[in-house]
Amino acid sequence: MKLAVHAQKLIGLAVFVAIAATAFALRDRWLPAIEGHYFASDVSDSGEEEVVGGEEEEEQAQVLELSKQARDNMDLATRPVEVRNHWRKIQIPAEINDRPGVSDRGVTSPAVGVVSQVHAFPGDTVGPGEPLFTLQIFSEYLQNTQSELFQATEEIALVQAEIERLNDAAATGAISGSRIIELNQQLARQQTLIQTYRQDLLTRGLLPEQVDDVADGTFVATIEVVAPPVQTVAEISGVVEPEDVVQTDDQGEGLVEVTAQDELPFTFELQELSVELGQQVQAGQLLCKLSNHSSLYIVGHSFKQEAPYLELAAQEGRAIEIEFAEDDSEHWPAHGQTFQIRHLSNSIDTDSRTFDFFIPLENQSRGYESGDETFVVWRFRPGQRARLHIPVEEFTDVIVLPAEAVVQEGPESFVFRRLEILEDSTLFERRAVHVVHQDRRFAVIANDGSLDRSDSIAQSGAASLNRVLKAQTASGDQPALHVHPDGTVHAAH
Repeated sequence: MKLAVHAQKLIGLAVFVAIAATAFALRDRWLPAIEGHYFASDVSDSGEEEVVGGEEEEEQAQVLELSKQARDNMDLATRPVEVRNHWRKIQIPAEINDRPGVSDRGVTSPAVGVVSQVHAFPGDTVGPGEPLFTLQIFSEYLQNTQSELFQATEEIALVQAEIERLNDAAATGAISGSRIIELNQQLARQQTLIQTYRQDLLTRGLLPEQVDDVADGTFVATIEVVAPPVQTVAEISGVVEPEDVVQTDDQGEGLVEVTAQDELPFTFELQELSVELGQQVQAGQLLCKLSNHSSLYIVGHSFKQEAPYLELAAQEGRAIEIEFAEDDSEHWPAHGQTFQIRHLSNSIDTDSRTFDFFIPLENQSRGYESGDETFVVWRFRPGQRARLHIPVEEFTDVIVLPAEAVVQEGPESFVFRRLEILEDSTLFERRAVHVVHQDRRFAVIANDGSLDRSDSIAQSGAASLNRVLKAQTASGDQPALHVHPDGTVHAAH
C-alpha cells in the first residue's frame, strides 16, 4: 500500500516536471502574448485609453523611406493616377510571312533556248525592265514566226506595188475593178497577219525595236529576259493601299532616307537562281525568283477556343497591338499603320492544332550603296517573330498601372504612393488596392476610392519597395511619421 502511494507521488512529480520543461521551451510563443495583454494599453486617471504600441506601430509600418541613391538605382518613376477605359487583351504568337502572289515573283523562259549570259545573281537588286538573262534562241516556233513576219511584210510591199500598177488600167476600164478589190482584200489580210506576228514576238520577250528589225529581215538570235513591271497590291488583289510612310532624315551615314514606297525606287531582290550558265531551258521554265517585301502578312497562330474573340475582333475592325521581336525602332520612323485582322483561316494544322489568321503589314525600306550597286534593307523580314495583343473585353473608368507597380501578398495587393520628397530621400506609403485584372504588362485597379487622382504612384519596383518596407520594420528604422486617412502626414508624438 505504501509502495502504491509512493509510486503515485513519483508519477505526479514527473508530469509536473514535464509540463514545466515544455512551458519553458515554448516561452517564446506564449510570453509575448501575456506581455501584450498587460502592456498593450495604459489607462489614464480620466479613464481614456492611450495606445502605446499597437495601432501606432501598424500605422508606421505602412511608410518607408527611400534614399535618393536607391531611387536612382531602381530608376524609379512616379506618375499621377489616371482614370480611363482599358481593353483586356489576350496574347497570341505570330510571325511575319511573305504575302502570296504579292511579295514573290517568278520569272520564266519565253522560248526554248540556252542561257548564254546571267546578268543578276542572288542578293542583287534589279529594277523593273532591267535585264536578268540572255537566251540563245533554239525555238523552231520563234524562228518560224520571225520568218512569217518577214514574208508577210514583203508580201504587203508586193501587193501595194501591184495595186499602184493596176489603178490606171482599172480607171480606163482595161481591167475589171474586181481585181483591185481582190488585191485590197489580200492587203488587209496580210496586215492582219503582220499585227498577229508582231504581237506574238512581243509576248515572247522581243523588244519593239527587235520586231521592227525582224520585219526588215534581220532576225533575232538572242532574247533578253528582263524584270517584270511594277504591280501594286491594289492591282494584284484589289486591297486598298495604305497611307505613305512618314519621311525621316536621321537614318545614319551612307543610308538613303526612308520615304514612301512609291518614292523610293522600286526594286526586286533576286532571291533564288534556278538555272545555270549554258543550261538549255524550255518555254515556261522557271529561271529565277524575285522578291519585294513592301507588302507582307503577320500570321497569328491561335487555338480553336480563341476563335470567337478573333472573329469578333475582325468583324468590328478592332485595332491589334503588335510587339515585333528584334525590331530596331530607334532607327526607323513611327510605323503609323493601324493593324486589323483581314481574314481567318478555316483549316487547322494537324501538328500544332492551331489555325492561322492574317494581318496585312506594309513594310518600310531604305537603301545603301556599295560600289556601283544599290541595295535595299527592309525593316520587317519574313520569319521575324511577333506577339499579338487581341482586345477582348473593355473595362471602363479604371486605373491602369504597369504590372511592376503592384505587389501581392496572399489575397492582398499593394501599390506605393509617394508622400513627400525630402532633401536626401523620398517617402512612400503602401496602399491596399483591388486588382480587377492583371497580365504580363498591366494591372487594372478598381476606381473604388483607394487611390485619388492627386496621388502619385510608383510605376515600377513594387516588390523591391515592399522588401525595403519589411526590412525597415524589422530593424526598427522607421520614419517617425503618422499617415492619416485623408493622406496628411505629420511627425509622430
